[in-house]
Amino acid sequence: MCKVFVLDTHKRPLYPIHSAQARQLLRNKKAAVFRRFPFTIILKESQPDVTVQPLRLKLDPGAKVTGIALVNDTSGEVVFAAELKHRGFAIRDALTSRRQLRRGRRARKTRYRQPRFLNRTRPEGWLAPSLQSRVDNIKTWVEKLRKLAPIEAISQELVRFDMQLIRNPEIQGKEYQQGTLAGYETREYLLEKWGRQCAYCGVKDVPLQIEHIHPRAKGGSNSITNLTLSCGKCNTKKGTKDIKDFLKKDPSKLTRILAQAQRPLADAAAVNTTRWALFKALKETGLSVETGSGGLTKFNRSQQKLDKTHWLDAVCVGKTTPKLIIKGVKPLLITANGHGSRQMCGTDKFGFPSRHRTNKQIHFGFQTGDIIKAVVTNGKKVGEYVGRILCRATGSFDIATKRGRISGISYKYCSAIHKKDGYSYAF
Repeated sequence: MCKVFVLDTHKRPLYPIHSAQARQLLRNKKAAVFRRFPFTIILKESQPDVTVQPLRLKLDPGAKVTGIALVNDTSGEVVFAAELKHRGFAIRDALTSRRQLRRGRRARKTRYRQPRFLNRTRPEGWLAPSLQSRVDNIKTWVEKLRKLAPIEAISQELVRFDMQLIRNPEIQGKEYQQGTLAGYETREYLLEKWGRQCAYCGVKDVPLQIEHIHPRAKGGSNSITNLTLSCGKCNTKKGTKDIKDFLKKDPSKLTRILAQAQRPLADAAAVNTTRWALFKALKETGLSVETGSGGLTKFNRSQQKLDKTHWLDAVCVGKTTPKLIIKGVKPLLITANGHGSRQMCGTDKFGFPSRHRTNKQIHFGFQTGDIIKAVVTNGKKVGEYVGRILCRATGSFDIATKRGRISGISYKYCSAIHKKDGYSYAF
């Protein structure tokens, strides 16, 4: 388990404590539960002259999952870790479905109207909703954690690889160019560019070697446009042959590899669009923001002999990464579910109205998405159930538990643990 967040009587964050110490405070009634996820207690008595050590919030943004970690720079202790699962692909699919339904309705009219094109002006810095949701999710959790922990600095993995280093190896001096880190940057870039597979035979999940398309023995350079990835078997088979001789019996593959090799670095910059939007949002918090590349993260993780996970990647972000102390840390798994649909009229698969919703969301003090505990004392479903609920106006709720969905639980047996905030939680 991660450490427990602590607030003083004025709701100011103190340094997180061990879960056993938190249980003792709760048992002695010196503190009360303030929030369930992430677990936070609030003290009932003031604590004068308490020194609070600052923490650093580390972020490893990803397309599907973002790693989050709180690290003490002085001691290297990892205080809190989480993995935030985004819903960008669900948003994309919903927008695609809506567009198809509207286009279908227009096509069914006898007087067909052409779809409008570029009829809206987009503000500067606009992102697609599926990308914007990822930035907003991270911003939300940065603000939440700032209220619960004494965060004074932020580290963010800004780019997957240092493109300036790749284009100009001299940019930070001879040591940086010839050191181990330069190799990590180049390898990480090539893995991304060539899809983490052998360029010649397409094999995956095997050790890949950096290979010169035009061999050094025949005048080939170390330029990034002359490098690719190959498995050991293909690399040995090609040897010092020119690629045109090696693939003369497969001209289509030759054309594809040569075109892929010349793909400009601008394509990689497009991948990093949301990271720059997030960087601007983090700067607006007023905290010191440190940035690092994916190659640096991988270098730090390898030096400390850590496994490849999202939260451990977050722990290793940035140059300030100390010698880490990771003891009994279990990440909080956060899934973004959204706040429900605003659509009042539901449609069938053909786009015709099939059902209508009421604008009343709260029933008997609960709403869909609340995490509750139900203690059923009689009937067929006697027992205790904990999970997210689906509310109905009749007062008969469904609970999504670890063991499956439990239907027909009366609101009378339910008590709220965590009010709906658009996320679900697990360990």
